[in-house]
Amino acid sequence: MAYSDLRDFIRVLEENGELVRVQAEVDPVLEIAEITDRVTKARGPALLFENVRGSEIPVLINTFGSPKRMQLALGTEDIEGIGEHLVSLVKTKPPKSFKEAVGKLAVVKEVLSFPPKTVRKASCQEVVLEGDDVDLTRLPVLKCWPQDAGRFITLPQVVTRDPKSGDRNVGLYRMQVYDKKTTGMHWHLHKGGAKHLWEAAQAGKDVKPLPVAVAFGGDPATMFAAGCPLPEGLDEYIFAGFLRKKRLPLVKCKTVPLEVPADAEIVLEGHVIPGELRTEGPFGDHTGYYSLADEYPVFHCSAVTMRNDPIYPTTIVGVPPQEDAWWGKSIERLFLPLLKFTQPEVVDMNMPIEGGFHNLMIISIKKRYPGQAKKIMQSIWGTGQMMFTKMIVVVDDWVDVHDPSMVMWVASHCYDPARDVVLLDGFPVDDLEHASPLHRVGGKIGIDATTKWPEEGHPRPWPDVIAMDDGTREKVKARWQDFGLGAYPEKKSKFWP
Repeated sequence: MAYSDLRDFIRVLEENGELVRVQAEVDPVLEIAEITDRVTKARGPALLFENVRGSEIPVLINTFGSPKRMQLALGTEDIEGIGEHLVSLVKTKPPKSFKEAVGKLAVVKEVLSFPPKTVRKASCQEVVLEGDDVDLTRLPVLKCWPQDAGRFITLPQVVTRDPKSGDRNVGLYRMQVYDKKTTGMHWHLHKGGAKHLWEAAQAGKDVKPLPVAVAFGGDPATMFAAGCPLPEGLDEYIFAGFLRKKRLPLVKCKTVPLEVPADAEIVLEGHVIPGELRTEGPFGDHTGYYSLADEYPVFHCSAVTMRNDPIYPTTIVGVPPQEDAWWGKSIERLFLPLLKFTQPEVVDMNMPIEGGFHNLMIISIKKRYPGQAKKIMQSIWGTGQMMFTKMIVVVDDWVDVHDPSMVMWVASHCYDPARDVVLLDGFPVDDLEHASPLHRVGGKIGIDATTKWPEEGHPRPWPDVIAMDDGTREKVKARWQDFGLGAYPEKKSKFWP
């Protein structure tokens, strides 16, 4: 389903009872965050604050804060099915004959529908502010937590192009507002925007500022695509077209050579100067801890364009669960089919919300040769942004990785600390990792909790899991009403309640 813009999605949320309009005056400094934190943890609705102190612009928050809203955003109840469809396209082989090519026309047409299209007029440019009219303090940017260094933009689509290849990157990076025309640009060293700035800095005497555009809003699939950990070189706006099954309309910016979603609410245009750094943070982050202050690039805003009546979409992060929990779980489901495509032994995975998604992964495999669990660990640590995964627990295929109690039961009994634990040091870790002694470099741990074979150094027999025989189970089920114990209690598996 392709929404025309953010307002179209707001309408659908209201029709489904998933949004509440708040008309009472609220303060963007701490108060909105306190309200939202309580609503989010209570699994409450999206919130549209229509009367924000100090700004004429309404604030939309908790937009994606439930499984249902994520399904509505992506137009499907089967998010994993999107990934399966993507795999089917990847698996399509080039035709060997004209007849075979005709048979693949539908796939070709679908692939060609993904790239964005450029339009001349756009609602995001109904108002254009340049020069002295640029004032970022007019935006209702939130200060979320008491020790935050200031107000932070938290749900932007930051657009850049590689100065060498011309490849576009769209990322979700927080931006601390310093004054009317400058913000921080929290580009983690490993991310696409930081790479583009690094490329710009390699030009020697010809170093030029890196053009940057920052879009807010647009249809929800476009917002979601900006936060997806896509492989380097894959355009997020092409991926947005795939998600929405319709080409994304883009418009050229007024002052920088970049394009942004034509139906965005607000757009900031400007540049980042290679080598210019400024202290950014601390900031209450998605780990549940304040990320430490550090030196980051500076964004200089040269123009602001917007609709006549814009809405400012934002989010808060902090002690989980927050809105990003359901965003992250949707990414997990969407990319599982791709992981299974490259690693066929994978059955399922779970990146628990409490682990911030990159700190813990529980993965089940259909094991068929010795050492396979450790092979999976190494594969994950060597794949894209999964390299940030700090702890991997591998279990057998019959284990429900989404049941913490079942996982703890199996993991506790099926590994030997001296044999089944993999410890690594000197690996890349997420910028926000505060437990590692060095910034951006730390350790990894993997636990092989699968059934062990003699070839893996376990000569003793491996015991069977306790389970009742099928005959007795069926006999008891047939007689259950005779026992006066109420409804028959089904189990999720023959091993586990």
